[in-house]
Amino acid sequence: MKTRYSYGGDEHIFVEMDEEMSLDAFFKALFITNAVRDAKIKGVTEICPANASMQIKFDPDVIKPADMLSELKKFESVAEKAEPVIKTRIIEIPVYYNDPWTHETLMRFRERHQDPKSTDIEYAARINNLDGPDGFIKAHSGAPWFVSMVGFVAGLPFLYQMVDRQRQIEAPKYLRPRTDTPKLTIGHGGCFGCIYSVRGAGGYQMFGITPMPIYDPNQKISYLRDFMCLFKPGDIVKWKPIDRAQYDATVADVDAGKFAPLMRNVTFSLADFHKDIDASNRKLNEVLHGH
Repeated sequence: MKTRYSYGGDEHIFVEMDEEMSLDAFFKALFITNAVRDAKIKGVTEICPANASMQIKFDPDVIKPADMLSELKKFESVAEKAEPVIKTRIIEIPVYYNDPWTHETLMRFRERHQDPKSTDIEYAARINNLDGPDGFIKAHSGAPWFVSMVGFVAGLPFLYQMVDRQRQIEAPKYLRPRTDTPKLTIGHGGCFGCIYSVRGAGGYQMFGITPMPIYDPNQKISYLRDFMCLFKPGDIVKWKPIDRAQYDATVADVDAGKFAPLMRNVTFSLADFHKDIDASNRKLNEVLHGH
């Protein structure tokens, strides 16, 4: 698909890189949004990267819509020639799969689900041809995930599984949304994973919960003092399965201000990833654990 540009009223330009999500489309959008930010174009008031698209908000009294469009097209031609490499972070997120809180919630909303007789994780395992909940957890936590956008609600990351398309976990949203989802639920809808940053309504399948806060508007949690949202597009997430005792211990450490997330700076090359996905993922894991 050729990049599609469209105006949103007088002060937005929406740019669609592709109709389907891919890391290539994401990288192109990320390059352009970073280039717009670095260029400090007068009149640009907001830059919003998304999964395979982006939106720029600008003041039409400062820069004309046609001039803004031509600036973006210039950046696109540079993006097409640029080497797809980013300096980013890999972050380990502990997950208590099949936890009692999401289980209690999903049981309350079975009539809204595709398969009322099974749990969300059993259903997702079955439709992805995985060997029950254990096989699902192994597949879900076995490879890293890319943060492709942050939003919908404050601090909520959308996550794209870093495996070839045939191995990607896919699961539809609930038939009708729930009116409740526990805070820090690990969810999934379509090809995207997410972490619910706050309690509220939701329609994604629920697989577990993390004890690690990812959003703190009061900025009192030690690792969220500089910025209230943990994630930014381009971050890489690695799930770490934990049990109830580890979950409780981590909650206590967070409350005591003693918890420090495991995160490392890393250089990620999309070309190397495409060359050998599993080798690229192993290298990321080695960086994370300091090997």
